[in-house]
Amino acid sequence: MAKKTIVQLIDDIDGTVLEPGEGESIEFSIDGKSYSIDLTAKNAKALRSALKPYIDHASSSRSTRRTTRAKKTGGATRSAKELQDIRQWARDKGYTVASRGRIKSEILQAYDAAA
Repeated sequence: MAKKTIVQLIDDIDGTVLEPGEGESIEFSIDGKSYSIDLTAKNAKALRSALKPYIDHASSSRSTRRTTRAKKTGGATRSAKELQDIRQWARDKGYTVASRGRIKSEILQAYDAAA
C-alpha cells in the first residue's frame, strides 16, 4: 500500500494557500516569547509596515534566536565569563549572590530580561 503526504502552507491571516516559492514564514519575538507566522507576500509586507514605526524607534538587542532550552537552563550552558558578569550585575542590582555555585533562577531570568 502506498501513502502520499502533502504539506501545504497556508497564510495564517487570510487562509490563502501558499504555493511552493510563494509567501514566507516570519519569525519575531515580543515580551520574551517567540512566534512564527506563514504569510503571503502582501500580508508579510503589511506586518512589516505595521511594525516599522516601532522598529525605527527601538534599540537593537541580543539575538532572539536562542533555543528555549538554553534560555531556561541555568548556568550550565553559560561560559565562566558570562557567569562572572551575571554575578557582578546581580550585586550591582542589589541581589545577594554567592561568588561560587549555582545562581538562582530568578537572578538568571532577571539578567536575561534586562539584556
